[in-house]
Amino acid sequence: MDASCVTIRLIQADEVEAFRRIRLEALRAEPSSFASRYEDWEILPDEEWRNRLNEPVFIAFQNGEPVGIMGLLRQRSSKMAHRATIIMVYIGKSLRGTGLAGRLLDVVSDHARHIGIRQLELFVSAENPAAIRFYQREGFSEIGRIPGGVLEEGREIDDVMMARRLVD
Repeated sequence: MDASCVTIRLIQADEVEAFRRIRLEALRAEPSSFASRYEDWEILPDEEWRNRLNEPVFIAFQNGEPVGIMGLLRQRSSKMAHRATIIMVYIGKSLRGTGLAGRLLDVVSDHARHIGIRQLELFVSAENPAAIRFYQREGFSEIGRIPGGVLEEGREIDDVMMARRLVD
């Protein structure tokens, strides 16, 4: 599929249905890629879905349908408010390898710079080498690991911590 006809934008609280659709698709399609479980999210009341949009959430749309998502979670402490964590990263299967993930990351990075973020951070499963390679190509470096960071069906899986400076 062609990603050139995909638009990416920061969604608003009244677009909770698009958020719900792409987030649940992500959790259902790639359960091992996320710390959250589909079952935990599918039961959230509407108000909780809206509350989660208090942080920036960017969705990629193709023909009005959500096909990708990336969120930004800013640190709350005033001494750490220059840092944000990239969360909920997902691209629908038909658009993987089209450059959409890079475009989504560029949009999120530009927004982060605009709001004063100096460093982006993320956690990725040690069992997801494709994602690790993607982030490395995008300028992220591994800064550490959390042994057994996620418990998936009784197995402990390390979380790889990565970071990228947005300013020199």
